Amino acid sequence: MLDDIHACLDALKLRKMRELVEAELKSAQAKKTSYSALLLGLLRQEVEDKRQRSIQSRINQASLPDRWTLETYPFHVQTCVSKKQHQELAELDFIARTENIVWMGGTGVGKTGLASSILLKALYAGRSGKLVKAQDLFDEFSASLADRTTQAVLKRLSRVDVLLIDELGYVEPKPGQINNFFRLVENRYGKKPTLITTNLGYKEWPMFLGNGPMAAALLRRLLHNCQTITFPKGVNLSKPKYALPPPEAQP
Repeated sequence: MLDDIHACLDALKLRKMRELVEAELKSAQAKKTSYSALLLGLLRQEVEDKRQRSIQSRINQASLPDRWTLETYPFHVQTCVSKKQHQELAELDFIARTENIVWMGGTGVGKTGLASSILLKALYAGRSGKLVKAQDLFDEFSASLADRTTQAVLKRLSRVDVLLIDELGYVEPKPGQINNFFRLVENRYGKKPTLITTNLGYKEWPMFLGNGPMAAALLRRLLHNCQTITFPKGVNLSKPKYALPPPEAQP
């Protein structure tokens, strides 16, 4: 009988129930648990297992470099940014408002840690998300021109619920890359929120992009509905004295 149960659970791909059923049956017999309670308990554990695997799949697909959370971020050290503001962002209302968020500051101040922690909250809430380094994004645009897959790349990135573009401003893009970056921002405008970390002030964007009119058009779309979080005198968290702790609790 147990072999038949295992075979049926395997056929239905109920992995967690397959793992637990033998022990749960023995426990139910000893405790004289009702059939309905036994079945409900197994189903609940299966549902939770599927939920956790779905979350892990979204995290893997998002390409997060480190899973920093708001709970582990050292706001007591990096006092130039607001913990309350980020806790409000973690409620994810910005997604429904299609509100963009830009973290702006020098190298090593923890912009990526904060941005990725908000993205992680969205992933745990069932949203799709993606972190992409700006240089990798520009390189992908160049490669897509060569094999004529630019439309597919733009479509894939445009439909992600929360897109985080990290480290914008460290390497200057080429003209073709700039055009596709503008198209991506335009595609997401008013539909999906875009998160950006950058070492550049907005006044520096025209020079960085090398195209004043396009930079102005891009900023109009980006800033029309946007929160900008600046690190005016941020502590360099990459120094050993201020190193972030290893990833621990998940939201």
